[in-house]
Amino acid sequence: MLDIDRDQAMAYRIAAQGLHRDSGADPVALRVFDLGVQDDQRGSAELALLARLDGDPAPAPGDDDRLVLAWSHRGAPHYHRAAEFRALITTLPPWDAADAAARLSWQRRDLAAAGMPADEAIRTAAQALRDVVTRTMTKGAASEAVTKVIPDGLSLWCRRCQATHIHDQLMRLATPLAGVALEPGSSPATLVPLRPRPPLARRPDPRAAAEVVRSYLRLHGPATATEAAGFVGTTKAVLTRTMWPDDLVDVSVEGRRGAIPADAVPLLENPPEPNTVRLLPPKDPLVQARDRALLVPDPAHRKEVWKILGNPGTILADGEIAGTWRATRSGRRLDVTMTALLPLSARARAAAEDEAERVCAARGTESLRVTWT
Repeated sequence: MLDIDRDQAMAYRIAAQGLHRDSGADPVALRVFDLGVQDDQRGSAELALLARLDGDPAPAPGDDDRLVLAWSHRGAPHYHRAAEFRALITTLPPWDAADAAARLSWQRRDLAAAGMPADEAIRTAAQALRDVVTRTMTKGAASEAVTKVIPDGLSLWCRRCQATHIHDQLMRLATPLAGVALEPGSSPATLVPLRPRPPLARRPDPRAAAEVVRSYLRLHGPATATEAAGFVGTTKAVLTRTMWPDDLVDVSVEGRRGAIPADAVPLLENPPEPNTVRLLPPKDPLVQARDRALLVPDPAHRKEVWKILGNPGTILADGEIAGTWRATRSGRRLDVTMTALLPLSARARAAAEDEAERVCAARGTESLRVTWT
């Protein structure tokens, strides 16, 4: 077993995720797309690329036809390489009813209301979405149409919408299985059928599913099966039985045992110095790791980084998540408020402000005002 300390693990992850900007200016070359880059309506994926790419500003992922946006891991919107997306779809069907219930976060009452096992519910919804979404449709229009053709137990009354419609998470999990992606930059969310349509995904491909876990371990390792399962959205029992790769090396991080793919060991043993300063968005791949205590050891600081609602961006400085940041737009000016959680040198603060200038350019604003708190 390989023994390392936390500093070495952090240095490895920073390098593995391309935060040294050593991948040039081509977003498709970034290793984070091996797993996918989560997005939200504030453009978090664009800022994640900005933190990793040369060039000013970095290209918007929605403008690159080599990338596709879809509900994928945990039903969250992620950008993926378009050339690999059809293979990824084959990793997303549930393995069995228990796996499906875990991915849906369904309780016994939900299963009783559905009147069918959870995996059958996902397949039923996927077939209905495939039949209904034959053209570009807003999420609301697709939801309304599919609710009319699915069994009553797969829909519910929504107080916010004041309407009965398909369970939201059920729709998110079923949509990629139906061969449907999302239109980048659209609000509300808009569904787009893939052309040509792939076959309806009913059963997972074990080899492709193991590659998803391998990518998680390569980007977020050393990590445990529990942590990988948390990212995928299933349980440890399901993941270890169906998706856990067999070409792994055991690693101890200050007594905490994890694993990493064998081909990642050379970088883990000799990572470059993590002397970079980057502004990361709330959904950045680095903070998607499930071992938050390794990323941010101080419990009080973790509460500042991961909030119940409205996470801030984070300041990565010299191997640590050393602060948070938020940006608001006032006309043509971008106001960025930075909060240090750890002591920051004058050099690190200056570098963070330089990164804010890049964010300003990416957001299309003309002037920047930075405030430290």
